[in-house]
Amino acid sequence: MIIRNWTSDYKELRNATNNFVKKDNIAKLHQIYKNCDGVSSLFQKRSTNAIKIAYIAVDEIGLGNSAVIAILLYPLYAEKKIDSESIEKQFGNETAVIVGGLNRIQQLYTKTSAMESENFRKLLLTFAEDVRVIFIMLSERLFEMRNLKEREVETQQNIARETAYLYAPMAHRMGLYRIKTELEDLSLKFTAPDTYKNIAQKLSETKRSRDAYIERFIRPLNEKVAAAGLSFDIKGRTKSIYSIWNKIKKQNTTFENIYDLFAIRIILDSHPDKEKAECWQVYSIVTDMYQPNPKRLRDWLSQPKANGYESLHTTVMGPEGKWVEVQIRTKRMDDVAEKGIAAHWKYKGLKGENSMDEWLKSLREVLENPELHGNEYMDEFKLNLYDEEVFVFTPNGDLHKLPKGATLLDFAYSIHTQIGNTCIGGKIGGKNVTLKYVLQNGDQIEVLTAPNQHPHADWINIAVTTKAKQKIRQVIKEYETKEANNGREMLLRRFKNWKIDFDEANLSRLSKKLGFKNITDLYIDISQEKTDLLEFRESYLNLDKKDISELRESLSANTFEKKPTKNGQNDDVLIINNETKGVMYSMSKCCNPIFGDEIFGFVSVSGGIKIHRKDCPNAPQMMSRFGYRIVKAAWSEENGTQNICTLYVIGNDDLGVVTNISSLISKQTDVSMKSISINSNTGLFEGRLVLTVKNTKTLDDIIKKIRSIKGVKSVSRM
Repeated sequence: MIIRNWTSDYKELRNATNNFVKKDNIAKLHQIYKNCDGVSSLFQKRSTNAIKIAYIAVDEIGLGNSAVIAILLYPLYAEKKIDSESIEKQFGNETAVIVGGLNRIQQLYTKTSAMESENFRKLLLTFAEDVRVIFIMLSERLFEMRNLKEREVETQQNIARETAYLYAPMAHRMGLYRIKTELEDLSLKFTAPDTYKNIAQKLSETKRSRDAYIERFIRPLNEKVAAAGLSFDIKGRTKSIYSIWNKIKKQNTTFENIYDLFAIRIILDSHPDKEKAECWQVYSIVTDMYQPNPKRLRDWLSQPKANGYESLHTTVMGPEGKWVEVQIRTKRMDDVAEKGIAAHWKYKGLKGENSMDEWLKSLREVLENPELHGNEYMDEFKLNLYDEEVFVFTPNGDLHKLPKGATLLDFAYSIHTQIGNTCIGGKIGGKNVTLKYVLQNGDQIEVLTAPNQHPHADWINIAVTTKAKQKIRQVIKEYETKEANNGREMLLRRFKNWKIDFDEANLSRLSKKLGFKNITDLYIDISQEKTDLLEFRESYLNLDKKDISELRESLSANTFEKKPTKNGQNDDVLIINNETKGVMYSMSKCCNPIFGDEIFGFVSVSGGIKIHRKDCPNAPQMMSRFGYRIVKAAWSEENGTQNICTLYVIGNDDLGVVTNISSLISKQTDVSMKSISINSNTGLFEGRLVLTVKNTKTLDDIIKKIRSIKGVKSVSRM
């Protein structure tokens, strides 16, 4: 019975696959199955399913003789009707390796779910033994998902979730986009049946209008491409239910607001030497007809994806103002997109042929660590499928997951902040590597440290992870603060010994003159004994003198006049009037000089000159401590300029007194009052009058008049 059913189903498989399986292998299989009467019902089910799985592996993935024979042999191997030695002897080593891999996978599933198993690492090691084991697993899972409705509801949920979590990403990484899409759709069908039915129903309801629109879009495009003399096929393809559901979630919108429900695919029959040129030629035709969105151009011709995918994608504005995605590729590229890396076997010598071997080699290096926990690796493996992250190990086998492009310095900080702070390099496989070394999947790294090492500013450019950058900045800031405080204390002690005033403003100015970004950098330099403090002292003492000397030299000679002094000599005197040029000056607010006062100039460190009265309260200190800043000054001939001054008045607390003062000032032609403020206390008032006057003579006259008012006790200039 078994051999009859097996033979019948196998004939269909052979007819579909052009009889590619070797005839002597068929004869051997027939002979083995003839001796299998009285076997278990499980064997009968496996035997029946094996043909259908093999059909998927051949027709939808493109596997060959060894893989198909392994699929058909596995039920016999599981039933112990044949052993590994017999398989290798009769069918070859490749077939025996694949059967052994399938058996180990089945053992893991028998014990527990692969997603929960700590032995999942062994499952992946099986993958890495022969890439065809992965393809067969995907074929089995696709067959299982297509027949999942026959299982119990709880089993359906578990298998569907596992499919979405592991098998769909695996198919994506292998370049099996059609299978990946079907697995995702079927997974959604069982995990969210209402959502699946809702989207499917809406797609069905809009199919007629969608097909009509695709026809309107394609018709003129078909004519143009044909006119270019190219051999091609063009069709519209509705996007998968799962991808539409993803868009609805990501965009937080409804089905009706998803504009790109379908894509147009143009498949060229091109010679390998003309593939790229003809794809770009079609791109030019498409974008000449329809306005492209430059932000949506995806060029996987110049740089194919890691899984070998090659295509040219663009989005254009079609009829009725609708955006339409157009995919342009050749038959070879389409074959690879449909059947993944397995399709490269049909195109030997073309780009991408060795990409899977390289991926498996990297995978095996990582998997050989026996301490790795299965659930940890499930997460890491999924990320590895998408090439987004790398995972490396400590000498003890602890797993550390970091973003792709992370360096040894990032790894050191992922272990512990102190290890990162004192890291000087590392060892991988006995070879020394630097802080800049870019981590590779599976690296087992010994971090080397030194107690006197500490983070440097250039480490920020070496680190990739946010955590490492933050830690480096934090430690550098703490280190610099500590060093700066130490340097400041050192300088403060020296200045005290030298009996020099410690002026932080002058130190800040000097630090900039010496080329430091700020005074903190100066203090750090002092702390690290990079600055000669004796030379620094001389620079500090001469700082103001040099500045004032440079300023005085830069002043226009026309600003000064020669005036005779008491000893009969002529001195340079700064003349103050409205037309003074070549120097910035202002009246000092501490004494508010006005025309007629005896004055002098004080050169400020900001570069301007402050004009003070000679009887200014601050004059003695300025002249004794900063004599080199003093500039002789005098008023020019009177030019009518109004000057501001303040009077301090004390009198009886009587409203009439204040009124009389205001009335008096308002009657003066050369005086005006800008403001008045009065405070009363114990029968007396204190008043501040801000006036504008022409000169000191006018001011003296108004002071005399205010003093003569009844009730005024005293008047003085502030």
